[in-house]
Amino acid sequence: MPNKKYKIAVIQLNLNDVAENNLKKCLSWVRDAASQGAEVISLPELYSSHYFCQSEDVDNFSIAEPLYSTSFIAFSTLAKELGVVIIVPFFEKRMAGIYHNSAYIIDTDGSEAGLYRKMHIPDDPHFYEKFYFTPGDLGFKTIPTKKGKIGTLICWDQWYPEAARLTALQGAEVLFYPTAIGWHPGEKDEYGENQHGAWMSVMKGHAVANGVYVAAANRIGLEKYLPDTDGIQFWGSSFIAGPQGEILAQASHDKEEILIAEVDLDLQENVRQNWPFFRDRRIDAFGDITKRAID
Repeated sequence: MPNKKYKIAVIQLNLNDVAENNLKKCLSWVRDAASQGAEVISLPELYSSHYFCQSEDVDNFSIAEPLYSTSFIAFSTLAKELGVVIIVPFFEKRMAGIYHNSAYIIDTDGSEAGLYRKMHIPDDPHFYEKFYFTPGDLGFKTIPTKKGKIGTLICWDQWYPEAARLTALQGAEVLFYPTAIGWHPGEKDEYGENQHGAWMSVMKGHAVANGVYVAAANRIGLEKYLPDTDGIQFWGSSFIAGPQGEILAQASHDKEEILIAEVDLDLQENVRQNWPFFRDRRIDAFGDITKRAID
């Protein structure tokens, strides 16, 4: 029988350090989350390093790791020891010249329940991800785990209702969004409140429109490693929302934190019965959604 209730967690951290230190830190925080009762635990995007996409520099490709190497071995061992599911976002080296922004979904026995490769890749000032990452080719997927059915998207994916919908239609109970998003310090006073508000609103909208739980795991801290730049001030504010968009847990802008909330599948079913958005979808009229523009 599937679990009717289980606890999920997102971990908000400062990750502006070298890979070895970030790995040790994240292993410790996952252990802490499990000790507090969390059964499915997500780290932030690209957990093992500072956010290197602030510049286009081929030396940064050395940070990438092949599948099933350092990160998988460490977190697989921990997942099996603790009996938890862990979402581990990492910089994947698929082969020479092909790299992905990816996430393992590691099951309670330490096996790989699934792999997700980020589908939408941004290219904005100091978020130069197209230089590093090939767009994902595994599609949008719901991953069955021993705790529940998990959908994992990554950061820029969070702005696309199609990604949330296609994942939810496969049975996802929770949409996890490992994230690295922040303010340009020089723009924060003028645009910061609206930028942060939009980020919250769009993901709460995914929760409502799909009747799912949504969990966003962001990083914190000013990462200013390039000379003559202001860096990026990651805004934290990680959160977990319920299937009506209600905020179940919310982190600060500047503290390392663990957020935990309960997924209640009976509540989710009740919400969907009363707000039957899936029932009333006019799939016969949606053909044009696959077009770039309707000219």
